Amino acid sequence: MADDKIPMTVEGKRLLEEEVKYLTQVERPKVIAAIEFARSLGDLSENADYSAAKERQGFIEGRIQEINAKFALAQVIDQTAIQSDKVVFGATVDLEDENGQAITYQIVGVDEANIKKNKISITSPVARSLIGKKEGDEVEVNAPKGQISYTVVAIKYV
Repeated sequence: MADDKIPMTVEGKRLLEEEVKYLTQVERPKVIAAIEFARSLGDLSENADYSAAKERQGFIEGRIQEINAKFALAQVIDQTAIQSDKVVFGATVDLEDENGQAITYQIVGVDEANIKKNKISITSPVARSLIGKKEGDEVEVNAPKGQISYTVVAIKYV
């Protein structure tokens, strides 16, 4: 089942590790303390603080399990070690659209995607269209807002 691997960059793995550490060392103790306090108030059936704390605890524990499951399936890729003239996972790609507008995207794992930082998921329409392309290639992207044409200007692995 090698196809079940979840690609992520070294940076993406580090961010998830930090999130798990924060959840286990900060959030989990806080919510346990909140539950204990709410229990000390007595009748739990009508205690909104208790219900909210238990719900938060469920979210925290679920998120920790979700991240740990991703680690188990993770294929961590160090994009700085990639030497390719084609676009592959981890690439930072400089593009130019049909209007001459320049945009740069880095292709990252699903959990790392952040459009404000120009990091797009490997599963996004733009990334899927870019995979395998070389500098100078034309790319047609079927985006939600319609067909977009790009030219691959440069490919970097940084």
